Amino acid sequence: MYNNSFLDDFKYAFQRRENALQQIILINVIVFIIAGIIQLLSPSLFVIFESVMSIPLLVKDFLLKPWTLVTHFFTHYGFSHILWNMIGLYWFGKLIKEYLGNDKLIALYILGGLVGGISILALYGILPSEYASAITGGGKGASAAVFAIAVGAATLMPNYSFNLLFIGPVKIKYIAAAQVFISLISVRGPNMGGEVAHLGGALMGYIYINQLQKGNDLGQWVTSVLAFFKSFFVRQPKMKVNYSTSPRRKKAQQKKASSSHSNLKSDSHTPDQDEIDAILDKISQSGYESLSREEKQKLFNASKK
Repeated sequence: MYNNSFLDDFKYAFQRRENALQQIILINVIVFIIAGIIQLLSPSLFVIFESVMSIPLLVKDFLLKPWTLVTHFFTHYGFSHILWNMIGLYWFGKLIKEYLGNDKLIALYILGGLVGGISILALYGILPSEYASAITGGGKGASAAVFAIAVGAATLMPNYSFNLLFIGPVKIKYIAAAQVFISLISVRGPNMGGEVAHLGGALMGYIYINQLQKGNDLGQWVTSVLAFFKSFFVRQPKMKVNYSTSPRRKKAQQKKASSSHSNLKSDSHTPDQDEIDAILDKISQSGYESLSREEKQKLFNASKK
């Protein structure tokens, strides 16, 4: 999987199952392209588009556009804005996806984005009225959602290392800590709302993984809501017609089913904590691609606990 080219991962993004990471990135890219086309054809229409997609900074304005609590974290300011967000989402998101699965990756992305938007509204809600009255525009970008995933991955696997250009291997706990620190010291800068959103997303990432490790899935409601809407677009299976088979063929099919059940039972063994710790140490030292098929299966089984 890690040997595939970056473009190959997105070629059939919506045709493959268990492909949430590429789908989230593709949605962001599609929205960015649509915004660019609108801006090119009609700058005045682009202003309306931005207003519809961006979360207002004041609560009284947000109440008229509540959908922006979701749309704002699929919308970006410019090329560098979406580029760095999608790179961060891709690398940290792969870890969340491999260890926890697609549903939890989606849940963490959405929770981070929601908390980021709420953080912006809370910030400008407590500012002095004379300052708030001068505020215009809105907030947008997936940064808070990406911070949630980055801090979540660092909380889950703190000693996993990324090979950074010109630097070499760096543990992701230090990368996430640096991101949070930069946002913290930049709160009083020109992008105050954005930095507060980053910190809100980071906090959500830590809390989500911390609670998940205790057996509490804070994102279960997200999974349930998405499954509800997805049910409207999934075709019902067609009626199957069963034909009688000869005794010899029936016996062969029963033997094959028994063998498959045996293999499934063997593969579904849930490893103990010592095995998981050993696998995580191996990932930290040599990367996910160094795992054997059996080790990957154990890691997958453990993620479903």
